[in-house]
Amino acid sequence: MHRSAPRLSRILACAAVPVMLVAAGCSSDSGSDSDAKKNAGSASSDAAAEPTKPAVAPAKFTDLPDACSSVAKKTIEDLVPDAKKKGGTAGRSSDLSVRGSCSWNGLDDKGVKGSDYRWLSVSLTRFDSDQSLGSGAARAAEDYTKQITKEKGSEGAQKVAAAAAPGIGDEATAITYKVNKTDEDFEYATVVARTGNVVISLTYNGAGYAGAKTPAAADILKGAQKAAKEAVGKVDATAGSGSAAASPSAGATEKDDEKSSAEPESEASPKS
Repeated sequence: MHRSAPRLSRILACAAVPVMLVAAGCSSDSGSDSDAKKNAGSASSDAAAEPTKPAVAPAKFTDLPDACSSVAKKTIEDLVPDAKKKGGTAGRSSDLSVRGSCSWNGLDDKGVKGSDYRWLSVSLTRFDSDQSLGSGAARAAEDYTKQITKEKGSEGAQKVAAAAAPGIGDEATAITYKVNKTDEDFEYATVVARTGNVVISLTYNGAGYAGAKTPAAADILKGAQKAAKEAVGKVDATAGSGSAAASPSAGATEKDDEKSSAEPESEASPKS
């Protein structure tokens, strides 16, 4: 009986080893579960902390009217007598739904009383809503400001003045100035307007040749405002409007289009 006691102690000690290993294994697994829960909780907190950007408002207009049809034929006849091309000359554009332009010019020969030269141009630019760039209306408002600044800095411009032009789109500004070229004094008036996500820039100018009088600045301004109002109305009436969704590629489309010449035809020489 006394001999068997040490042997029994050894058996009990060996039997205890697997139990300890199992206990250690359970303890290790429990730690892994705890770490996983902590990591999951941390990821969830990070996701919750990151703010979600609100979707930009959809653009009001999804298309543009034909620029050469944006001003009424009767208005063209009144403002540009004896226009070389009654239907106007369209400017080049890689996408007419984003950017379009048109121009008219003519020399009205009055014999011994001289000749009256007139030039009219209109350009339309549409901005899509873009999640990274902002809403179409906000982008158009930014371009509207840029176009006004650009017009004020026109080469050779003298006596530059700018004033609000109420009743034309959501906002509009008229810029007037004088330019001396081809040995004649030209009166200029440009109306930059915005309606929704579209910017309209319309320029009207004129001069008198061979003894004809330089047109009155007030008449040139009045003509520009009338034509600009018609162009804005055409955008409002015929440009496709609806729920245009924000497009991540819209900005790229417009940037590509800017590389092409979408400006109206350069002013033709009255004597050409």
